[in-house]
Amino acid sequence: MRMAMPSGLALLPKKAPLVGAFFMAAIWHVPALAFCPSPDSPQQVAVRQVVDGDTVRLSDGRSVRLIGIDTPEIGRKGRASEPYAEAARQRLQALIKASDGRVGLVPGVESKDKYGRTLAHIYGRNGDNLEAVLLSEGLGFRVAFAPNVRLSGCHQAAEQAARAVRAGLWRQSPVRPERDVRQPGFAILGGTIQRIQHTRGGVWLDLGERVVLHVPARLRRNFPASFFDNLKGRQVEARGWLLDRSRKGGLKPGQRRWMLPLTDPSMLQRTSG
Repeated sequence: MRMAMPSGLALLPKKAPLVGAFFMAAIWHVPALAFCPSPDSPQQVAVRQVVDGDTVRLSDGRSVRLIGIDTPEIGRKGRASEPYAEAARQRLQALIKASDGRVGLVPGVESKDKYGRTLAHIYGRNGDNLEAVLLSEGLGFRVAFAPNVRLSGCHQAAEQAARAVRAGLWRQSPVRPERDVRQPGFAILGGTIQRIQHTRGGVWLDLGERVVLHVPARLRRNFPASFFDNLKGRQVEARGWLLDRSRKGGLKPGQRRWMLPLTDPSMLQRTSG
């Protein structure tokens, strides 16, 4: 018997705005590829609400933050939504609707975030990993936080599919030169590694003149011993959440103002050499 949709799960509007309707065009332009197939027996759960492109609320009250993807922010408190934010939410709604409002849930090794949300991968009725679907259509960016990195490789392949055809967020390159950094938040930066320092606090990599990449000491073991070999002088692409060290008097003389913590080796890619 076909299950009814949970009452809190919003349906797609009949006339979505152009940006919200993007995913319809993506179906025609992005190859139909399957990434990150479902494990044998994920926990079956009912979805009550799609909060945004990377967060859902379950019928049992749990809030689930999807692992491995960051989607644009929905506008709140008078602020406008970021480009493709509504498209990502509506696409996730449609994918869950196609699964009769139920998804397979696979919690991460680290099962909760600092806000108390469940960290998990979710799968549609057909076994598709829904984070990978969104990534393959250019509706989010791949991110990796140890120890929840089991699907990092196939998420990277999914994102590359969107990047190859310039779908969604990749229609115009989101990669910014490090010299253009002006504000904190998620960013994908391009630049040249100028200096590498190993200290008790971790590994510090100067990216151009304005940004330092930081591998915290507690995460150093997740990076291969040879990871930092021959990085100096190489052009790289780094992603993560920029921090402004000048706030609250945290910037010391000679330090770069902007710091981007590296949470997994896949968050730094060489682009030359």
